Amino acid sequence: MTAIGFIWRILSFCWLQFIGVVLICGVDSAQATEVALAGVFPGKALLVINHGVPRSAGIGSVIDGVRVLSVDGESATLEFDGRRHRLVIGEQAVSVAAPAGGGAPSMIIHADSRGHFNVTGAVNGVDTRFLVDTGASVVALGRSDALRAGIEYTKGEPITLHTANGQARGWMVSLDKVRAGSITLHNVSGVVLEGDLPYVLLGMSFLNRMEMRREGSALHLRQRY
Repeated sequence: MTAIGFIWRILSFCWLQFIGVVLICGVDSAQATEVALAGVFPGKALLVINHGVPRSAGIGSVIDGVRVLSVDGESATLEFDGRRHRLVIGEQAVSVAAPAGGGAPSMIIHADSRGHFNVTGAVNGVDTRFLVDTGASVVALGRSDALRAGIEYTKGEPITLHTANGQARGWMVSLDKVRAGSITLHNVSGVVLEGDLPYVLLGMSFLNRMEMRREGSALHLRQRY
C-alpha cells in the first residue's frame, strides 16, 4: 500500500478569493510574449502585455497579437504565440522556457504570497491548477477533478490514506498524461480522493522525473526523462 503524504492544511484556504496578477511567458520562437491578467469584467479582460500599461480587451478582440477567446468569473482564455493559455487571477508568475537545441523542457515557478508554488497544466488533456507538493508521493486529485478528466477511479486499487485529519478513502490510478507548464509526462501514478481538493497536488510521481532547484522564491524544474 502506498502512503500519500500530501498536506491537508491547504484545505484551510480552499474557498479564499485570490487577488493578484498572473504572468505567463508563451514561447513559440526566440521572442516570447509576456501577458498578465490584471482583472476580469463582464465580457472583457484587463491585460498587461510585455510590461506595458493595462488595457481592456473584449472577447474576440486582438491586442499586440493576443486574442481574447473567453472570459469567466475569475479567468480568461487567451491565444498568443500559437498557443492557448488559461490565466486565472491570483496565481503566481510562471516562466516557461523553450528547449534550447532540442534540450529537455524546463520552467521556473515563482512562489505566491503564501510561499506556495502553483502552476497551470492539464490531466488527460483537461485544464487544471496544480499545487507543487513534495510531501505527496503521487499526483493527488479530488473526486470532481478526476471526473472532469474522465478518470474511472473506482476501477483503481482502493487504499486508505492516513492524514492529519484521520483516515480518508482513495483509489490508486495511472494518469495517461500530466502536463504542468511546458512539461508533459505520460503514465504518471496518481491517487483520487473520495472528497474534493482546491488544487490537484503535483506529487513526487511527477517531480521525481525532474531536476529541481530552488533559488529564493523561484523553483526551477527541468525534465530528466
